[in-house]
Amino acid sequence: MATRPVMGERYSRVAIAFHWTVALLVVVNLASGIGGDAVPALGALFPLHKAIGITVLVLTLGRVLWRLGHRPPALPPLPAWERVAAHATHWTLYALLIVMPLSGWAMASNPERRRPLTWFGAFDIPYLPVSKAASGVGHEAHELLGWLMLALVLLHVAAALRHHLVLRDRVLARMLPGAR
Repeated sequence: MATRPVMGERYSRVAIAFHWTVALLVVVNLASGIGGDAVPALGALFPLHKAIGITVLVLTLGRVLWRLGHRPPALPPLPAWERVAAHATHWTLYALLIVMPLSGWAMASNPERRRPLTWFGAFDIPYLPVSKAASGVGHEAHELLGWLMLALVLLHVAAALRHHLVLRDRVLARMLPGAR
C-alpha cells in the first residue's frame, strides 16, 4: 500500500487556496443567508447565494480528494480532549460544507415551487429529483445547519486565534498564505 506524502510544518499551497477560498465563500453565504432572512432587501442576493453554495460544494469535494492524498502537518502537542475536539470540529465542518449546499439545492428543487438555479448566470444547474416533502426537509435542514455552521466557524476562528495569540504556536501560521 502506497503511503501519502508527509508535508512539512505548513499546509500546501493547494490546501491553503482551498481553505481560504471556501472560507471567504462561506462567510459571504452565512451573511447573505442569515442576513437575507433578517433584511428582506438582501433577498436579491439569493441567486448569488445559491451559485456560491454550489461552488462551495464543488470546491469542498475537490478539497476532500486533495486531503485524502496529502497528509496535513501534525498538530503540536495538545491534551487529548483538545485533539479530539479539533478533529471533530474539522470533520463536522467538512460534512456541513457538503450537506449545506445539498440541502439548499434540494430546497430550490421543490417541484411545486421551483426557484431559478444558475451558476452566476453562466449556465443552469439541474434540479434535484426531490418531492415537495424532501424539499421541505431540505429547507428546514438548511436553516438549522446554517446556524450550526456559524457556530463552528466562530469556534474554528476562536481556536486559531487562541493558538496564535495565547499559546503562541504555529497552528494558525501554517495555514496563512505567505506566512513563514
